[in-house]
Amino acid sequence: MAGILRSLFGRPAPLPIPDAADWRGALGLPLFVGLPDTDRAALKALAEELLASRTFTPVSGAAPTGLDLAAIAAQAALPVLRLGAGWYGTWNEVILYPEQFVPEREITDDFGIVHRVRQPLSGEAWEGGPLILSLDDVAASGWRDGYNVVIHEFAHKLDMKNGAVDGLPPLHGDMDPLAWAAAFGPAYDDFCRRADAFDAGGPEPLIDPYAAESPAEFFAVLSEYFFELPHLLAAEYPAVHGQLARFYRQDPLSRLEPTSHDPATS
Repeated sequence: MAGILRSLFGRPAPLPIPDAADWRGALGLPLFVGLPDTDRAALKALAEELLASRTFTPVSGAAPTGLDLAAIAAQAALPVLRLGAGWYGTWNEVILYPEQFVPEREITDDFGIVHRVRQPLSGEAWEGGPLILSLDDVAASGWRDGYNVVIHEFAHKLDMKNGAVDGLPPLHGDMDPLAWAAAFGPAYDDFCRRADAFDAGGPEPLIDPYAAESPAEFFAVLSEYFFELPHLLAAEYPAVHGQLARFYRQDPLSRLEPTSHDPATS
């Protein structure tokens, strides 16, 4: 994959190394408010480990700054702060576009007819392969409005760690898969009903309707909300919030204040 991209777009120039100001900017995002100093230091060390162990490949004219790279690494490090970088597996490339990219895909409809479609994407994670991000969308992440393309795509990588991309990452030994299913299954069914009602002209769900695309997207989107808007997630789906707190071995609800996006304050 890397060779194909380089042949198409040329070999990129060396990337900047984040300096102290870049790390201050990245760790100054609202997403990291309330992190104790010990956790903040551990997060930065983990982010530096992720940067050192991955190749970042700009394509289509992307020119990532040191702040961009620090922001990606810091936000990617947050979900595995208590788990370790090894949870992301052995893939080694992050491909960076300047803005949303538009791949052409073939899909088969319910009648067996194959269609070629082009749909703008802000990020993508390939099983066993690279993770792709739009720098524009990276810049829009971490502001505690529920949107975080970095956490979303890295959550997919966690989901892929045990094979099937199905919204069930490998659980810790003290977690019960039946309890996970009992939390996520009814919540996903309920959310799909809400998304269908919204499509029919009903009220918009408080959580991004994209979560209804599949159980895998439900896990990834709700991971975004777990870190960005934990009060909203806990109010909407408390059992899911509890399972995610056990999986990620942390609970941002304990350090973050509600925002204007949360039901109690909106």
